[in-house]
Amino acid sequence: MKVALSCVALLVCAASLGACGSDGIRVAGSSPYHQGAVAFREHCSGCHSLSAAGAQGSATSIGNRVKTSGPDFNIRKENVEQVLYAIRNGGFSGAIMPENIVVGDEAKSIAEFLAAYSGKSAEHVPAATGSQGEKAH
Repeated sequence: MKVALSCVALLVCAASLGACGSDGIRVAGSSPYHQGAVAFREHCSGCHSLSAAGAQGSATSIGNRVKTSGPDFNIRKENVEQVLYAIRNGGFSGAIMPENIVVGDEAKSIAEFLAAYSGKSAEHVPAATGSQGEKAH
């Protein structure tokens, strides 16, 4: 059953690549992150968004969200370890993303690219304060 779901998710992601917008990769060819951007666009852009890779696979509103809509990495910040965990384990919920969709050096290059470029459009919310103007703990 898990293999069947993974195959379906791969097919949906592949079909979604055609809907990924026409933005190109915005990482210089000489950058150490360029290969990761290329691999991200090739393997991840059907379900995830990240402007630096020209990827627009995430839902833009609750009304157009589908089961395969992954996190928008323009907003969501990741580190290398989190990305490698998600790649190896099929995301964090294990429901849609296929396990080991990429492996080895390709997985590492995607993880390093995401760690460098994710979260750039995230809103910075000020820390909550108590009634006396002290930071809440």
